Amino acid sequence: MKVNREQPHLLVLPEDDANRQIFNGFINHLSVNKSAIKDLPIANGWTKAVEQLRKNHAPGMRQYLQRMIVLIVDFDRDENRFSYVESQVPDDLKERVFILGVQSNPEDLKRATKKSFEDIGKALAQDCSDNTNELWGHELLTHNKTELERMVSSVKRFLFN
Repeated sequence: MKVNREQPHLLVLPEDDANRQIFNGFINHLSVNKSAIKDLPIANGWTKAVEQLRKNHAPGMRQYLQRMIVLIVDFDRDENRFSYVESQVPDDLKERVFILGVQSNPEDLKRATKKSFEDIGKALAQDCSDNTNELWGHELLTHNKTELERMVSSVKRFLFN
């Protein structure tokens, strides 16, 4: 679906196919305004996601001031990954770029929850819509708390019906 670039909207840049499938579940939740969110092609790695943000998407974000982007990356249990990725976000865009992901990888979350990737995405959207923390409170996702709160406060007004 095409978003209106002049209205608030969110682009989603998934690192890999598992994260794309989680996003698909998220966007298919009934409360999500599909006209305000768009997925980008898979980056094929967290470093490539960062590179694509800087080279391909930063110029568009500067042109379209209502545009926000979320990078969905695997943290691979690397305590420094978030800080590194955050440090690569241009200063003028930091307020509109969000970095979320599973502490290890989506496959671990799938095994732990016994849910499909799409069902994980739907549950995460439900949490955002309802201001709950059922799945976001899972030990593989709790590290997202601050970033998630920052993102939800920026996107909830236009992303959820």
